[in-house]
Amino acid sequence: MRDENASGRTKQEMEGVTLLGDQHTEYRYTYAPEVLETFPNKHVENDYFVRFNCPEFTSLCPMTGQPDMATMYILYIPDKLMVESKSLKLYLLSFRNHGDFHEDCVNTIMKDLIKLTDPRYIEVTGKFLPRGGISIDPYCNYGRAGTKWEAFAEKRLFSHGLYLETVDNR
Repeated sequence: MRDENASGRTKQEMEGVTLLGDQHTEYRYTYAPEVLETFPNKHVENDYFVRFNCPEFTSLCPMTGQPDMATMYILYIPDKLMVESKSLKLYLLSFRNHGDFHEDCVNTIMKDLIKLTDPRYIEVTGKFLPRGGISIDPYCNYGRAGTKWEAFAEKRLFSHGLYLETVDNR
C-alpha cells in the first residue's frame, strides 16, 4: 500500500511542493523565479495541454514606472514535470514591481518555465490593457527540438495573429 495524500500522490512525489497549503506564504513583489516549484506528471505517456489564465498580471513600464496590466495565458504540454499552480501564482505576482517591456515579460515567463519543467511544448500570450490608446499582445512559443512539437511550434507561430480578434473587453 502506498502512503498517499488526498491528491493520490505519495510524499516522495510531492517532496518539492512546499508552498501548497502553507498558510504563511511570503509574497514577493520583485522578480523571483526561485519560487517556482514542480511535481511529477503522472501521465507522461499522454500528450495533453495544461492552460493557466492569469487575469491580474501586473508589471511596470521600464521607462515610466507606470503599471502595465494584462491577462497572461500560459499553455503547455508537460513531459516529466509540471509547474505547481500556487508557486506559479506567486511567481507571476513577483512581476508586480518588475520593470520590463511586454514582450520581455512573456519571453521571460516562457524561458523560466522551460528551464523549470522542460515541457514538450509551451506558449505564453500577454493580453495587455491599452495605455496611451494602444494595446500590445505579445506571443511566444517553443517546441522541443527534434520532436513533433518543434514543427507544431513553428506552425502555431506562423499562423498566430492571422485573424483579427473581436475586442469587446477593452
